[in-house]
Amino acid sequence: MRVGMGFDIHRVAEGRQLVLGGVVVPWAGKGLQGHSDADVIFHAVCDALLGAIGAGDIGNYFPDTDHRWKNTASGIFVTKVLELVEKRGFRVENVDITVLAEEPKLAPHQLNIRRSIAKTLGIEPARVNVKAKTMEQLGPIGQQEAIAAYAVVSVGT
Repeated sequence: MRVGMGFDIHRVAEGRQLVLGGVVVPWAGKGLQGHSDADVIFHAVCDALLGAIGAGDIGNYFPDTDHRWKNTASGIFVTKVLELVEKRGFRVENVDITVLAEEPKLAPHQLNIRRSIAKTLGIEPARVNVKAKTMEQLGPIGQQEAIAAYAVVSVGT
């Protein structure tokens, strides 16, 4: 068994959709700024998977300077990274995610996000956990200037 950890953060942007774990979360015309869809959950999952197999980070594979990835759904990144994980002889055992966001409240969306992540990874939803935490109005996340996510994954043979 191997374990990897990932992290991602993006600035809040007006006029963008908020996508978390492949799910569009309504948020008063706000989303996250990024080259792709800026899905912090899927970006953190990619980094965690890559870390678990010792294969670098998401920027090595999907750099924001490459126009091929402009506005790409981040689920595609996860699928491509999962292919690499499987090619190296591993499978995903479980995923644990913490999202840091003052707003929007994620409780109504957690089950859908969990199911989306599980479907993308080809595992049962019971192997995926999604937690949401606020920053108690502290720092850029607490001031609703950014949203971040941490992911921990375990892979086995």
